[in-house]
Amino acid sequence: MNWEFVLHQATSGLANGAIYASVALALVMIYTATEHINFAQGEMAMFSCYIAWQLIDWGLPYWVAFFCTIAISFAGGVAIERVILKRFHNAPVLAVIIVFIGLLVIFNSIAGWIWSTVLKQFPSPFVDIFPTTKLVGPHQLGVVLTILIILTGLYLFFRFTPLGLAMRAAAQNPVSARLVGVRVNWMLALGWGLAAAVGAVAGMMVAPIVFLDPNLMAGILLYGFASALLGGISNPGGAVLGGFILGLLENGIIVVENLVGVTVFGNELKLTVALIVVIAVLIFKPSGLFGKVRVKRV
Repeated sequence: MNWEFVLHQATSGLANGAIYASVALALVMIYTATEHINFAQGEMAMFSCYIAWQLIDWGLPYWVAFFCTIAISFAGGVAIERVILKRFHNAPVLAVIIVFIGLLVIFNSIAGWIWSTVLKQFPSPFVDIFPTTKLVGPHQLGVVLTILIILTGLYLFFRFTPLGLAMRAAAQNPVSARLVGVRVNWMLALGWGLAAAVGAVAGMMVAPIVFLDPNLMAGILLYGFASALLGGISNPGGAVLGGFILGLLENGIIVVENLVGVTVFGNELKLTVALIVVIAVLIFKPSGLFGKVRVKRV
């Protein structure tokens, strides 16, 4: 067995899993507060990537453009919730889904209109920071470290800061939160802002790998959704673990094919196999591997 090949695929799977985990976390952050899946999450992240690319093209250093994009994405997420989505807080589920699909199409169309649909190369800052090894490339290592820093920061924010605790309370029990003075509507808006910022980071991490175009995040969103379902759509930590599991599973298929010497699935069917596994998990444990069963009194 070629252990060097196995370790390379494992590290590559962890890098992919880190991206899936960040998208899954953004989806779960909105779901826990609204019980809706934001189908426009991927297009919002893609639009943020174009903003970062434009800032870099205007001459800003990468990391200045990186943090400016996060700030712009956060403000944009808050604005979307306050201007558009707050009007649908009590709307039927179908109406909310149509709004999300509408946002998806709008972001995709505007990105193509402003920046065209021609593929653009997005720079990676990690090439000059980390050395290239046989096991892991500099961008893969940078992706894992960046996502882990973001996830750790979010954990500390929600666990130990008053604002983070208020956001958790507003998401888990909005009625009780209002009774103790928490401004639930603004907590929801801040949650949208954080989800948009996390999605922007995921987009900027994946763009150097697959190039930048208006459909950049279409497949990544599916992986993020699958990760959230696999780990538990109501469990942020579980969704993150689900992302890493899915990334390792995806590359584990390549290792198995290499061992048997036969290509069964190929790149075209990797997502299909991953989704089959997710469906199997949901059949036997609908709440996901790490989720909890939620019972509502009616």
